Amino acid sequence: MAHSKSQNACLVCGKELIYHEESVEMECIYCHKKFMSNAACADGHYVCDTCHSKKGIEAVKEICLHSKSKNPYEIAVQMMETPFIHMHGPENHVLVGAALLAAYKNAGGDIELDTVIEEMKKRGSQVPGGTCGFWGCCGAAVSTGIFVSLVTGATPLSGKSWGLSNQMTSRALAQIGAIDGPRCCKRNAFLAMKEAVRFAEEHLPNAEGKTIQMELPDEIICTFTSKNHQCIGKRCPFNAVNHKKKTE
Repeated sequence: MAHSKSQNACLVCGKELIYHEESVEMECIYCHKKFMSNAACADGHYVCDTCHSKKGIEAVKEICLHSKSKNPYEIAVQMMETPFIHMHGPENHVLVGAALLAAYKNAGGDIELDTVIEEMKKRGSQVPGGTCGFWGCCGAAVSTGIFVSLVTGATPLSGKSWGLSNQMTSRALAQIGAIDGPRCCKRNAFLAMKEAVRFAEEHLPNAEGKTIQMELPDEIICTFTSKNHQCIGKRCPFNAVNHKKKTE
C-alpha cells in the first residue's frame, strides 16, 4: 500500500484530495461500506471517517489517560506527533476535547477521566470531516462544546450547563472564523483550546468552588507548517515567522 509523505493526501495512493460542493455516494476502500461524501482523491479512492480516524483516536485516549500535564496544548501536540494523527481529519474532533479533559482533570477538575474520554470519543466521532467548510461549524470548536458538556453534565434539557456548552462552541468558532480559511486542523485546534482554557477559568470551578486553571505556553508556535499544503503562512497567529518578528 503506497502512502505519500503529504498529510493532506489520499491514504491509499498519496494523491491530493478533491472536495466537491455536492456529496455523492462513495464506497470506503477499507471497510467497503457506502457513505455520502464530498471528498475523494483524483483516482476516486475514498476512506470513511471511521477508518481514517480509528488508530488516531486510540492513540488519543492512551495519551490522555497517562498524561500528568495541565497544559492541553502540550497534550494535543503529543497526540499530533504520533503517526496516526493526520494533518487534517475527523480525529481532530476528538483530540481537542480529549486534551482539554485530560488537562482539566490534572488541574483539579472533578471528573472520571476514563469515562468522559470514552464519551468524548463517541460524541466527537459523530462530527464528520469537512464540517468547517460544508457546515460553517469547525469540529475543533464543537469539540470544546462537548468538553464543557461532559464537565458540566449538560443534556438537551439542562439549564445553565446547556447554555455554557453552546457559549463555549460559539466563542471558539468566533476565534476560528476571524482568521478565514482555508482550513487547518492544527491552527483551529490551537485557537479552540486557547479559548477553552479561558472559558474554563471563568465558568468551570471544581468541586470545592475553586477556579480551574489549566496551563498554556506563553507562545504557541506551530511545527506542522511544512506538512500543510494550504498553510496560510504569516496570516496564522502561530506561524514561526510572526514570533521571530516579536524578538527582533
